[in-house]
Amino acid sequence: MKGSNAACAIYGIDIGKSVFHICGCDKHGRPILKKKLTRKTIIGFFVNAPAALIGMEACPSSQWLARKLSKQGHDAKIMAAQFVKPYLKNQKNDANDAEAIAEAVQRPTMRFVAIKQLDQIDTQALHRVRDRLVRQQTQIITQTRSLCWEFGIIIPVDVPTFCRDIPRVLEDAENELTPRMRQLIAGLWEEFRDVQQRLNMATDEVKSIAAHDETARRLMTIPGIGEITATAIVSAIGRPHDFRRGRDLAAWIGLVPRQHSTGGQTRLLGISKRGNPYLRRLLVHGARAAKLHLNRDKDQLGPWLNKAESRMPPNKVTVALANKLARIAWVILTTPGATYDKGSKRLTA
Repeated sequence: MKGSNAACAIYGIDIGKSVFHICGCDKHGRPILKKKLTRKTIIGFFVNAPAALIGMEACPSSQWLARKLSKQGHDAKIMAAQFVKPYLKNQKNDANDAEAIAEAVQRPTMRFVAIKQLDQIDTQALHRVRDRLVRQQTQIITQTRSLCWEFGIIIPVDVPTFCRDIPRVLEDAENELTPRMRQLIAGLWEEFRDVQQRLNMATDEVKSIAAHDETARRLMTIPGIGEITATAIVSAIGRPHDFRRGRDLAAWIGLVPRQHSTGGQTRLLGISKRGNPYLRRLLVHGARAAKLHLNRDKDQLGPWLNKAESRMPPNKVTVALANKLARIAWVILTTPGATYDKGSKRLTA
């Protein structure tokens, strides 16, 4: 299908590593143009095109492309891939995917991914690197402990004890470690110290961002939310006003049960894998800490927690509290100057 981009009012872009498939539609939504472009030529193609509605699926290049096209005057929209799937006709290929995206972006009820600012992308990238370093640290500790077990050397799980015991194990010439195993553990210990140093640097950078970000400081007034969670919320949520209410934000994070209801009968299941797993994990861990250390006599969440614990298992209470913290965070994000007041039933501005 060949045509001119002058008559196109809607575009769907299927993003690839180096090749982009484009489907152009007229103002009535009928496909009139299909084209294949490279990463170097796609920006130039839209420079000469009239302002149009452009849709694309969320992927690593979508934020970059959406920013570029928005600067050219186009209305660039990003959608989750699962929302585009129902509009795919026939068999799956790149050209059909682009056509499905062009059709999906026209829907009045479609939900879109926010286009983030550069500082939000930087902070989110920092969180991803830090999270990988945390996993690496855990992997090294687990492997080192399992190797020591083979020689009757038991090391506790926590990181401070591991840092204290490994040098002692390496220096002890009377234990049963063979020369080769001692060399392997020494290498793991050196690798651990390097990862820990990089992890501490990333954590310090996150704390510095939180100290200079006014929104993050206000979020940190909520019980269970510290520097890591506050900056993660600010970077992950592009425009908080895109959520109509706090429960929508909690559902987007994935802190609500999966539903399988029919015939007027509501059936709620467990927490699914949908949502933002990183934010969900941080909020659940923060809720677990808040549940243990919260002063329930002075904090407004105390009576609610007591009632919840009387009728629900501990883990359900933790997730329910994480849901409530997310909803409080939405109010703070959407209300200028608002902070959490533990002694009041409302937020203070």
